[in-house]
Amino acid sequence: MTTDPVTTDIDAAAERILGAYESGTPCEPVRDLIGTADDAYAVQDRLTERWIGEGRRLAGRKIGLTSRAVQAQIGVDSPDFGMLFADMAVPDGEEIPAGAVIQPRAEAEVALVLEHDLTHERHTVADVIRATAFALPAIEVVGSRVRDWDITLADTVADNASSGMYALGNRPVLLKDVDLRLCGMVMERRGEQVSTGNGAACLGHPLNAALWLADTLARVGRPLRAGDTVLTGALGPVAEAAPGDVFEARIDGLGDVRVAFGRAASGRAASGRAASGRAASGREES
Repeated sequence: MTTDPVTTDIDAAAERILGAYESGTPCEPVRDLIGTADDAYAVQDRLTERWIGEGRRLAGRKIGLTSRAVQAQIGVDSPDFGMLFADMAVPDGEEIPAGAVIQPRAEAEVALVLEHDLTHERHTVADVIRATAFALPAIEVVGSRVRDWDITLADTVADNASSGMYALGNRPVLLKDVDLRLCGMVMERRGEQVSTGNGAACLGHPLNAALWLADTLARVGRPLRAGDTVLTGALGPVAEAAPGDVFEARIDGLGDVRVAFGRAASGRAASGRAASGRAASGREES
């Protein structure tokens, strides 16, 4: 029996990224092994199924590459997506242990929490609005298992859209009570402003990003479900994070959210599954 070379390369790419997760040491890019977006999502699927098999629970999805400028930089014309696991969530204001996310960066986003499934082949914005229970302010801590953030689309998609951890605010807001397109955002690091933006920076409107995600996931057989959290994409530039940093993001109409970074890793916090973010909840993360 012959081995499909594409399958072999997908498996090799998954193992390379998994090795970085488990060791806490960034790996080389995987674009030498995979060449297409479909291959990259196949790698992401391999990792997702492995983690689900290990007992991790899917809690939602994240959307990446929602900035037109970043799309142009990477050479794509659409966003990408990754999986959010329950062990990636950090309570508002809590500390992420040093080393829990490799090469961390912070960005402020709008999070949507769903009340109903989104399973149609093609959705409307009205479908997304009806399915959304409430919105929350969020800080996503992205991280790259690829050395020096040397990524193309294939690298970031395979690496679960460069996922890390995320913190949500605690005051749910109904969509009718906030203008997500015009809502302004300010993010500070240790009291210094490091990012500003608004909802229009996210594909013109965070709901546009959620609509793209709902359609895309339905097509690939992983539709959004009631209870899912959706991180809709950055509202402004990302900021590098270092041990000891504290970030606070304020989004008009949604409130604020904070996340801190520990100054020192304890024991194996910077390796093993802690390197993927799991240390934040005692068991978890990526």
